[in-house]
Amino acid sequence: MQPGQPNMQQILQQAQQMQQQLMTAQQELADAEVTGTAGGGLVTATVSGAGELKSLDIDPKVVDPEDTETLADLVVAAVRDANNNAQQLAAQKMGPLAGGLGGGLDLGGLSLPGF
Repeated sequence: MQPGQPNMQQILQQAQQMQQQLMTAQQELADAEVTGTAGGGLVTATVSGAGELKSLDIDPKVVDPEDTETLADLVVAAVRDANNNAQQLAAQKMGPLAGGLGGGLDLGGLSLPGF
């Protein structure tokens, strides 16, 4: 290897470490559950870190057979709030990793886009 040339073994090890960190973060997100609320807590939605709806709790006080539209609006708002919270969690867990991937891998003057 010539002086100034990148150490390919080291680069491969860094790429493998980043891949493992990414897989770990993705699994943590899949396992995580976050909630969102609407109507001052009358409706609570729970979603996975990936945004999959897991459960929905509705306080009986908000159930009015004559006004199902308000209940529907509260459900939509609670699910939207939960999904926003899941996106924030994903940004926290994946942000540092995505920044490393999107910024290019420094190979001593040679860069690989996407790494």
